[in-house]
Amino acid sequence: MRPTLCTRNSGLRAALGLLVLLSLTMPSAAAEPDGPLAMRLRSRVETGQGGYTVVEKAASWEPKETAIIVCDMWDLHHCLNAVRRGEEMAPRMDQVLKAARDRGATIVHAPSSCTETYKDHPARKRALAAPRAKVLPRDIEQWCRQIPSEEKGTYPIDQSDGGEDDDQAEHAAWAAKLAAMGRNPKAPWKSQTSLLTIADSDYISDSGPEIWSILEDRAIKHVVLLGVHLNMCVLGRPFGLRQMAKNGRDVVLMRDMTDTMYNPGRSPYVSHFTGTDLMVEHVEKFVCPTITSDQLIGGVPFRFKGDHRPHVVFVIAEDEYKTELTLPVFASAHLVKDYQVSFALGTETERDRIPGLGVLEGADIAVISVRRRVLPKEQLDAIRRFVSAGKGLIGLRTASHAFAPRAGGAVPAGHDAWTAFDADVLGGNYHGHHGDGPPVALTTAPSAESHPILNGVDARKLFGHGSLYKVSPLARSATPLLIGSIPGQAAEPVAWVNAPASKGRVFYASLGQVDDFTEPEFNRLLKNAIDWVSK
Repeated sequence: MRPTLCTRNSGLRAALGLLVLLSLTMPSAAAEPDGPLAMRLRSRVETGQGGYTVVEKAASWEPKETAIIVCDMWDLHHCLNAVRRGEEMAPRMDQVLKAARDRGATIVHAPSSCTETYKDHPARKRALAAPRAKVLPRDIEQWCRQIPSEEKGTYPIDQSDGGEDDDQAEHAAWAAKLAAMGRNPKAPWKSQTSLLTIADSDYISDSGPEIWSILEDRAIKHVVLLGVHLNMCVLGRPFGLRQMAKNGRDVVLMRDMTDTMYNPGRSPYVSHFTGTDLMVEHVEKFVCPTITSDQLIGGVPFRFKGDHRPHVVFVIAEDEYKTELTLPVFASAHLVKDYQVSFALGTETERDRIPGLGVLEGADIAVISVRRRVLPKEQLDAIRRFVSAGKGLIGLRTASHAFAPRAGGAVPAGHDAWTAFDADVLGGNYHGHHGDGPPVALTTAPSAESHPILNGVDARKLFGHGSLYKVSPLARSATPLLIGSIPGQAAEPVAWVNAPASKGRVFYASLGQVDDFTEPEFNRLLKNAIDWVSK
């Protein structure tokens, strides 16, 4: 039966305006074993300039008021690559379910079309025994292909071919194997994967009315969806994200515990994993927030072993230049097709803190846009480890004094400063700036024309819209690329590369003011720099 169009708004759209720019994604430690679940709900909010910025809302959930719904983690699938990815993801997912179950959360297993297999299982009987809700949402028994908030966006991937990404010969052999097993090659599932534990205290149901009734009976306020496939079942099932969101449930997607049915041979012609990221962005913009598994079990978010894209992390904590707005827009426009992109943002409530820096453990590139933050020692140590590992790093604007207190400023107990970050890592020598004035005129430094970072960048069309920083002389290990000048003052290096002792590639630019991102030449420069440090 063709799914119907959902017609009622979830009310969550208005709530997006209340989201606070807080620390973003991916801690290195799990939530405390007792007490509320400390969650960080990531969303995308319009900037008013044609783009979306990444924001996060801190939330505290009581475990007994929280449910996890496992969507269609079947034993077999018609797409062999989907089977492989599911089997790879399932052990981590089982850890998530165990941790949530042990904390008192409700677990609902929803392997669609397979409940007959579990007719004698205590978890299935529990679902059937749950009292029917007195009021059921309209159309809760049906699929939902779209909710009104999605109408203002463009669906990011072409899934009209069903999304299979198998090698054709391998797919044919797989279909033949399924047939020999007595399975329907187009719909071979008969149960949930055995890699996931179903406890007697859990529930098994694929019915919208049943699952809604379970949530009502257990007074569930918060719902987490995980499983496959995001662009189809996770979004559209009667118990999926759209139905939960439009009917007022506080629902989130666990974005590292999902996958898509997307064929890179279809628009937008990106890798399978980028296709999943684009779907996650779509969900964050128009449906509901997302979280990651490490918020429950620690470590770093799950990543498929076949995802070989360089991972770039934007570390943002400054109050002057709105890079929490400009850098996510830049990343969406220039990076998402070729890179995995993550963010770690400072908080408005605790100035000297950037939660989520554990994400650097699995990253290849860090883009630092931070201003005078003296961080808890364990957070600054995460940055030190990243640098010491010789990974690529980019500093923008205030990164030259990212972790340095003002002269005479105190460092709180348990916190740490890194005043030598500019000299030792960036190769700079920041000692103040000129006053605001006309845009900074830029020229290419002598012998720098052939540097890959300047490829396609016409310095004559590039201007700095912020004050000119005083940085001369640079470290001997630094090589200037762009020189900036203003009337009546000595010229200063504005962009350079550095070869620090860690051996990693480093690029710094004192550019990064809001208006700089309106310049095509600056965007090209920054994209080139990210490409260069990723080598």
